[in-house]
Amino acid sequence: MSETKPIRIGTRGSALALAQANEVRARLMAAHGYAEEHFEIVVLSTAGDRILDRPLSEVGGKGLFTQEIEEALLEARIDLAVHSSKDMATAIPKGLHISAFLPREDVRDAFVGRTAKTIADLPQGAVVGSASLRRQALLKRLRPDLQLVILRGNVQTRLRKLEAGEVDATLLAIAGLNRLGLSHVATELLSAEDFPPAPGQGAICIESREEDAATDALVAAIAHAETTVALTAERGFLAELDGSCRTPIAAHATVAGGVVTLAGMILSPDGADMHRTSRTGISDEAELLGRAAARVLLEEAGEDFFEGWAKTVRA
Repeated sequence: MSETKPIRIGTRGSALALAQANEVRARLMAAHGYAEEHFEIVVLSTAGDRILDRPLSEVGGKGLFTQEIEEALLEARIDLAVHSSKDMATAIPKGLHISAFLPREDVRDAFVGRTAKTIADLPQGAVVGSASLRRQALLKRLRPDLQLVILRGNVQTRLRKLEAGEVDATLLAIAGLNRLGLSHVATELLSAEDFPPAPGQGAICIESREEDAATDALVAAIAHAETTVALTAERGFLAELDGSCRTPIAAHATVAGGVVTLAGMILSPDGADMHRTSRTGISDEAELLGRAAARVLLEEAGEDFFEGWAKTVRA
């Protein structure tokens, strides 16, 4: 890295994405003693930001939030990319890799109610907005009487739609609210055991080119070992299921004393059919543990569990 050429950090343009990019920059500055001008934050528009009238399950899934950024990375227009880990597909383009995970934030989902403060307090038939199949399926399991509608857009957009009365409530990751200084809008925090998070939720990851040893050395200083192990297990679980935004999948791994524990769940879109498992193993075999947990669920649920969902899921 030249002292005269800034390190270019690629990111989406939402307030949350910029907060994450700024966190990466701040950690790199602290780790290496660099000044702020040593970095340039490059904002890139993604299809996921532009297509807001349809659920991700209908228009391509998670890659919509990363494709343009990964193209810029492959073309060396940026030096590293910052993503929300839960937006990352398990298949990464050839020539790129995830080079670091930052320390994980709170993994829980937050319920944000306009009139009711909790899910239990919502009146019969209340309208809840969410674009997440996992959140919708879990909500349907808890409250089959609720009306669930698609609510796309960044955090601020969804909160504005809530305030305008388009929906009675919504669900957001508390990690994002914390990073935006908006944790006060959460009216209920949902336990990770009863309402398990998406794989990768709450974790920021850095993506770089495989042959870029200088960037990998740069970001290694801010990589968090326990988060790396946990996300390796969760992404292994997701990869074995071939999971995407088209399938309601939840996973949460924790690490302590060189041991990783993964809780995984798959659901039908209506929440009626649910299968879950928990497995524990050594950290060095985190990916294998995640994949083994997924195979347990696939065997239990049956080979046709995911078939036909694209036709039956409405959001």
